[in-house]
Amino acid sequence: MTLRFRLLVVFGFLFILTVSLSGIGLFGISKSNDGLKTVYEDRTVALEQVSRIDRLLVADRLAMTNALLMPAHAKEEIVQVEKNKSELDQVWKEYMATYLTPEESVLAEKFQSDHRAWLQNFLQPELNALSAGDQERARSLHENGNAFIEQVYTDIRKLRQLQVDVAKSEYELANARYSTLKLTMILTIAIGAVLATLSVVILIRGVYRDLGGEPDYAASVVHQIAAHDLTQIIEINPDDKHSLLFAMKHMQSNLIQSLRSIALSSDTIANATREIATGNLDLSGRTEEQASALEETSSSTESMAMTINHNAKMAKEATAQAEAASVIAQRGGQLVSQVVTTMNSIHGSAQKIADINGVIDGIAFQTNILALNAAVEAARAGEQGRGFAVVATEVRNLAQRSASAAKEIKSLIDHSVSQVESGAKLVDQTGATMQEIVESIQRVAQMQAQINHASSEQSVEIEQINAAISQVDTITQQNAALVEEAAAASASLEDQAQNLLATVNGFVLPLGGEVDEAPHLAVLSRHLSESQVMPLELETKLALSAPRRIA
Repeated sequence: MTLRFRLLVVFGFLFILTVSLSGIGLFGISKSNDGLKTVYEDRTVALEQVSRIDRLLVADRLAMTNALLMPAHAKEEIVQVEKNKSELDQVWKEYMATYLTPEESVLAEKFQSDHRAWLQNFLQPELNALSAGDQERARSLHENGNAFIEQVYTDIRKLRQLQVDVAKSEYELANARYSTLKLTMILTIAIGAVLATLSVVILIRGVYRDLGGEPDYAASVVHQIAAHDLTQIIEINPDDKHSLLFAMKHMQSNLIQSLRSIALSSDTIANATREIATGNLDLSGRTEEQASALEETSSSTESMAMTINHNAKMAKEATAQAEAASVIAQRGGQLVSQVVTTMNSIHGSAQKIADINGVIDGIAFQTNILALNAAVEAARAGEQGRGFAVVATEVRNLAQRSASAAKEIKSLIDHSVSQVESGAKLVDQTGATMQEIVESIQRVAQMQAQINHASSEQSVEIEQINAAISQVDTITQQNAALVEEAAAASASLEDQAQNLLATVNGFVLPLGGEVDEAPHLAVLSRHLSESQVMPLELETKLALSAPRRIA
């Protein structure tokens, strides 16, 4: 919960309490005003009206008595009575227009009835008698009306007493309401005071807990840290982990560690800048050596370029010879293919001759059988078949010679077929060999083409190497300028390190004890280990980054 929220809650509660008390007070004042208004308008005014009516009744009675006692003034008294009657009627109308309680309405109706009866039965006849000069009748009516007028007096006085009683009851009610409001306000004020006190106490405790101590103490700690004095021991509660003073103590501890690390780093930077300056001198010498080595490399690459160009020309001539041999080998392969085709045709013809010879052999065999049959038939015929037997014998001999000739032809054809097959195999092998020769020559031609392409690429790459060496030579010269700039930068860096040390020395740091030294020792060992390799790393980064920066 933020301090702003807590302040808003407390002051909001106090505002609500103030508004509530003001509202209760205004409500009480309003009720008191209503009570006073009621007492004045409905009771005080009514009481004055009833009292006035009572006085007018008494005045009428006295005027009538004076008229009887002093007849000479009877007319004046009669005029006064008439005037009082009119005034009484007017006052009674005004009274009846006010708020009447139920009991008051009953008494008012009774008074009005008795008063009307008295006017009609006694007062008006008595006035008429006095006007006529009939004193006896007037006196008789006056005496007879005494008892009745007393009842009218009693009615009007009951009304007057009722006004007093109602005013008293309304006063008592207002007084009770006042007591209730007073008690309510006292209780509200007491509860509000207690709650306000608790709220303020809670707010103060919360603020104190957030600060971790007195505001003056926190301000003094801040001023001391602002004055670069970090030796003060900030006192906090043991269980305080979230207060402002705890954060300030944590900040002070981190500042001390950071300042010690900065001081150590500044010293390391100063040493590193001196080593950088020494490294720049070495780098300058190596840059000069690199420039001379680049010149030698440039001359070597030019010689290599000439050799590669000569190799490229020879490779082109070898490629042309390989292409010519490939064409000749392809023509030889085509001739061998034609020979293979011819041998295959001869082999087919020999097979056909062998088939025909088989047919001849079959015919000779059948002829021999027919001759045998003819000889058998001739033997059966005896002397008559002797000539036929001779013919059959000749036919048989002819068939046997045909069979012998067919066998010889078959053996010759078989020998020719075997030789043709051997020749066909040799021709096939020759064709395969020629095909391999053609393929080998084509591969040689492809390899020569690749060598030619590689030689061309080497020529291009040698040209690129020459351009790169020229660029490296330019970069080397620029590196020499960068070495001078780095020397100036290292001098400026050393000055900045000295300024940083002077700034850090402006802080007053504790000797130890309050601040944990373990992180400080870790930072110290880390910076010492890094300071040993710092010059080499800077030198390497400078050598690697210079060409990229120039490019």
